[in-house]
Amino acid sequence: MDLIIWLLIIISFILSFVGIIYPIIPSPLVLWIGFLLYYFLINNDLSGFFWLAMIILTIILIVSDIIANSYFVKKYGGSKWGERVAGIGVIVGSFIVPPFGIIIVPFFAVIVVEMLQKRSTKEALRAAIGSLLGFLGGAISKVVIQLVMIGWFFVSVIW
Repeated sequence: MDLIIWLLIIISFILSFVGIIYPIIPSPLVLWIGFLLYYFLINNDLSGFFWLAMIILTIILIVSDIIANSYFVKKYGGSKWGERVAGIGVIVGSFIVPPFGIIIVPFFAVIVVEMLQKRSTKEALRAAIGSLLGFLGGAISKVVIQLVMIGWFFVSVIW
């Protein structure tokens, strides 16, 4: 039975990375499912410090994506609407030509929105590049944070 639970834990960890490419899969929730499967079905010896660290890292995981997107769109001259459309574009794009849609859809959506706001083509393109860099920056930070969380989990389990 433990083998099946461990397989489910591993699958949940893998799905958390799939959630980076398909934002419809909530990466933090899937990670927590793995932690909770272990805690409730295998061994409830994870420390309070582990849980506190996972809560803090989960908050950072969620906020890092928002901060990265917002930062880069602003840095590259995008508007508030450009920021919002970039976020929506990532979600919509995950259903259109996956996995490339999460890059293509927000990029072109930001160009259109910025041009509708009477920005020049150069300014719109620059904001779209900012949304692309924001997505990539957020994705890289998510991978790193999730690797830390999973690594911490396995270290806690082994010790």
